[in-house]
Amino acid sequence: MYNILVGGAAGQGIDTTVSILEKAFKKSGYFVYTFRDFMSRIRGGHNFMVIRFGNEEITSHSSKLDGIIALNEETVYIHRDNLKKDGFILCDSSLKGDFDAIRIPMADKAKELGNPRVAGSISIGAVLKLFSVELEYAFDIMKDHIKKDYIEINREAARFGYDSVECRYPHTGGGYKDYMLISGNQAVALGAIAAGLKFYSAYPMSPATPIMEYLSRHGVKAGVVMEQAEDEIAAINMAIGASYAGVRAMTGTSGGGFSLMVEALGLSGIAEIPVVVVNVQRPGPATGLPTRTEQADLRFAIHASQGEFPRMVIALRSHEDAFYQTARAFHIADKYQMPVIILSDQYLGDSTSTVQMYDLSRVPSTAPLVSCEDDEGYLRYRITDDGISLRKIPGKGKYFVTADSDEHDESGAITESAEVRRNMADKRMRKLEGVVKELQEPEFIGDENFDILLVGWESTYGPIKEAVKILNSEGSQKYGALVFGDIYPLPTKLLTAKAAMAKKIYNIEQNATGQLAGLIMEMTGIKCDGCILKYDGRQISGEEIADRLQKLLRKEGL
Repeated sequence: MYNILVGGAAGQGIDTTVSILEKAFKKSGYFVYTFRDFMSRIRGGHNFMVIRFGNEEITSHSSKLDGIIALNEETVYIHRDNLKKDGFILCDSSLKGDFDAIRIPMADKAKELGNPRVAGSISIGAVLKLFSVELEYAFDIMKDHIKKDYIEINREAARFGYDSVECRYPHTGGGYKDYMLISGNQAVALGAIAAGLKFYSAYPMSPATPIMEYLSRHGVKAGVVMEQAEDEIAAINMAIGASYAGVRAMTGTSGGGFSLMVEALGLSGIAEIPVVVVNVQRPGPATGLPTRTEQADLRFAIHASQGEFPRMVIALRSHEDAFYQTARAFHIADKYQMPVIILSDQYLGDSTSTVQMYDLSRVPSTAPLVSCEDDEGYLRYRITDDGISLRKIPGKGKYFVTADSDEHDESGAITESAEVRRNMADKRMRKLEGVVKELQEPEFIGDENFDILLVGWESTYGPIKEAVKILNSEGSQKYGALVFGDIYPLPTKLLTAKAAMAKKIYNIEQNATGQLAGLIMEMTGIKCDGCILKYDGRQISGEEIADRLQKLLRKEGL
């Protein structure tokens, strides 16, 4: 397994270089996982991306580097301590720092070719040669990233880079050529399309904006209307309005935008209009760290908006999970006529991974759940045993379809009756009884005869999976883990069974307060023995989890 870092300042073309490289590695048969770390600025600063690739599944990033492609000296000095003893640094000949490196006259050659921007293609060619990957893979990909008039000059630059170095590592890939390479945000967009999404509204907010960008590029072909709203309040109200009119609708944002959406979330709850809301989390409060990652919105999502009404919160665990859970979110929202909140984060949303082609047979039916037949005695909010009343499309038939943000009776007429209020509140909350029956238990990872149980949720899935593999290969104690996708209502059956077997339980989260551990304690009475928390805006890795847990256990005498 190999691990290379490409680093430099914003504006130096890092993203294009990495996008071509990761696709070339994937096309050559490698499993690829790319982690992105960038600052909130258009020019300058220090950005880097790490491409990890090999001939087996990869679920987390790593800080142990086989190579550094440095577009400036700062990249070398920041990351060279993570370079393996036999690792390499690749840079332009103009970088004269006190470090050994493969120096290629990239800038001079780019000027000779007539375009200084092709220096990135020189580095692409050199890296592919170092890892014994055919240059033709990059040539095939360039047409998707570079304007037609500049493709040939970039290919010439890549040939120069390829011829400037010798092969260093053998090519060992081959099994993943037919897989997809996709980001978490793209997987959400595709899952929504597969579920029958017809309307998406959003205001641009990192790190959720790529969902909007993807739907903007591909929405026409998919039959999706993508509307850039003036703010997040308008975005969610537009989505609710589209859903009321009878189509599947979604909105997406990050924590600050979700804060603006919470009143309308309550409108979805009391009016019983389904809507899917995606919150791609970043550190808060307020602006926080706009381009970093965190898992601090769990409690917020569970309790967002005043009053009590049913909702479901689904956390996305991987690039595969993001597709299927997003599609499932629409099914749950429509079936129970309530909001479903999807939680992702910057790490999962912006990272890319190799995944198997998605299986559309696993997507719940996209048939509309809105009924159109006439019914003279139609009551929009008829009280039922399961809390679900028949939905109809407004403007069709002889009936009148109401929707109200005030408390109302079965017909939708505003009321202040204490009895009607109680009956309506009970009706809405009964929906959760059905939702609970559809909950998916957390995924178990590791040794069935474990001593130590780890719990986590959302994007910690991949790092926890790698950590458990590391821990079970090194120590005498055995480790298992439960990673939650469905998180509210909290599925408790498997958790209760596994907790009873554990000598110790440790919680892994990307927040400062251990929100999942608190939720588990609240819902089950099960108390974690300790927490490994990270909340500096950077994602925890499998290696870091294993290292910190081992230190914690030694401190506790275990």
